[in-house]
Amino acid sequence: MCSPEPINCFPVLVNILSNSFLRLFNSTARFRIWSQLFYTGENPELKHYIFFGLFTYLLILAAGLPPLFAMSSVEDYKVKS
Repeated sequence: MCSPEPINCFPVLVNILSNSFLRLFNSTARFRIWSQLFYTGENPELKHYIFFGLFTYLLILAAGLPPLFAMSSVEDYKVKS
């Protein structure tokens, strides 16, 4: 009933349990559950936003690291280690 990927088994399990509880309470309603892991359409704008967002984050991170190393060197100089 499940595909080899374990992430697809949870919706199937929820569907089986919910429908069995509905039958237990004599209901005529049924649940249909499906899962689609990722959006399969290609969106170049979204890729550009993700790329430039990550690029900006890395630039900010790279700008913050050298002062951190410099401050540790200054602290070592102050305590004369």
